[in-house]
This record gives sequence, structure tokens and C-alpha cells, in this order.
Amino acid sequence: MTPSLDNIALFVEVAKTGSFTRAAQALNMPTSTLSRRISEMERDIGVLLLKRSTRKVGLTEAGSVYFERCQRLVVEAQMAHEELLGLTQRPKGRLRISMPSSFAMMYMPFIMRDFSQQFPEIDCEYDLGIQAVDLLADPFDVVIRYGSQTDSGVISRQLGSARLGLYASSEYLARHGTPTTPAHLQEHKCLRSSGSSVDSIWELSSVDKTESVTVSGPLSVNNVAMLSRMATLGLGIVPMSDAKCPTLATAGSLVRILPEWSFAPIPLLALFPSRLMPAKARVFIEFLITRLDTVL
Repeated sequence: MTPSLDNIALFVEVAKTGSFTRAAQALNMPTSTLSRRISEMERDIGVLLLKRSTRKVGLTEAGSVYFERCQRLVVEAQMAHEELLGLTQRPKGRLRISMPSSFAMMYMPFIMRDFSQQFPEIDCEYDLGIQAVDLLADPFDVVIRYGSQTDSGVISRQLGSARLGLYASSEYLARHGTPTTPAHLQEHKCLRSSGSSVDSIWELSSVDKTESVTVSGPLSVNNVAMLSRMATLGLGIVPMSDAKCPTLATAGSLVRILPEWSFAPIPLLALFPSRLMPAKARVFIEFLITRLDTVL
């Protein structure tokens, strides 16, 4: 018996996530129903596709071949359905987006509100984190991250870039003095995203030269908004974007130091599991690019 495309799509989701529970959450259906549908599918075609254990779900040899063939088929069917709906109605459905919390707090409140007002049929579910995401396994339609990505299999689109300079409060500079060269940063308290050696080496460029300096300080926080807040309280020097963002109003109490020196621009990327992007994700990205262009 030939399985229905619906059941094939269920199998593809389980194979992608390696978990009946995570697949059921992504599909918004009970885990027991999903497991039963897959078992019925295997029984109908007479082939075992999944290896089940108490901890994880894996693919059999036949299941691996079947998954490779069916994955693109399911995506193309979903895209055809989206395009058909697009002829008669606006994009709709649940859209899952992952983005760093600091980015969301600084730039997204008004964008989130306006997007929901313009596309009320799209239910947005935002995850605010910076953890590594497996786009094939985790149930996100769009993942937004800063920095170049090492996974060559990931599809990306640049939304903009962050241009960082160095800032400190007037209070801090009055107490500790103002650096006049990058090398002077070694004598100051510098606020970093982590205490790792990578985040403690700041590479700054001017018009015709680049300098690297190893910095230190008593405080590191993996949240840009919190780092800027700590800087306004006089705790040290912070790398910060000079973006035109209204939620960075506290930056008015900070002073740009070494203004002729800056960090290399950091790309802001939208990552996708496939080039075949559903309409709800496409309109979100286009909306985001238009709005971020006014603040980045």
C-alpha cells in the first residue's frame, strides 16, 4: 500500500528531529497519535523505517534511504500548498523564530508589534536565546544570529551588520582617565561577553592599520543590553553598536572613546533549513529587512 503524503510528512519530521516528542510538538499533535501513524505506515509498506529505543529514535538503513528521497518531496509539496494559498489569502500559520535576547530587546519590540498587526493570521513564537541550533532537528522556521556561520549546509541571508565602537561613562573616564591608543585599554576595566581568551582579544581598525589588544576586567555578561547598562553605571569600557535604536536611550550617558578605531562589522544573518522558504517566513524576513534598515 502506498502511504499518503501526510504520513510521509510525519515520518520526515520524526527523522529530522530524532524524537517522537519533539516532532509531535512541531506538528502540534499528540505523541501517541504520531507514533501510531508511523507504526501503521511501516506495517502498510512492510518495511521498518525507524529504530526505537527509550532514549532516541534512529533510522534503519531503509529508513535513511527513504528519508533522503522524501525530505525534498515534502518540502516542495508544502511550498506548492503555500503558493496556492498565496493566490487567494494572506500568509498564515505558526512561525517559529529564534533570536538573541539582547537583539530582541534592543530592536524588536515595535517590529514584533507592527508585524503582528500587519499579518494577524501568522502566530509568531519567539525563542530568545543564543544556544546553538540544529536547523534540521530543531523546530524553527527562522534563526537569527550574529557572526559568520561555519555550517556550509545552512542557507543564510544577511539582514545587516553591527558596527561596534568603544564606549564608557563620563563617571568612569573621570575616575580612570580616557584611553588615547588601543594599547591603553590594557590598563582599563573592559566589559566582555565572556571571560574566554577569544573574547578578551579586541581587534580594532583605523583607516590604515589594525591593532590587537588583550583586555581584562572584573565582569563579563553574555548579553549586550546588560553590558551597555553596566557601562552606564561606570563599571568599564564596552564595545557597543552606534545603531540608531530608540531602546538604546541609556547610551546617551555613554561617551565614545577612540572614535577613529572600531571593530570589524559583524554580520546579522537569518538562517533557514532550506532554500524553499514558506510564505510566512518570507514575509517576516522582508518585513524585518525593511525595518532594520532604519536602525542598523
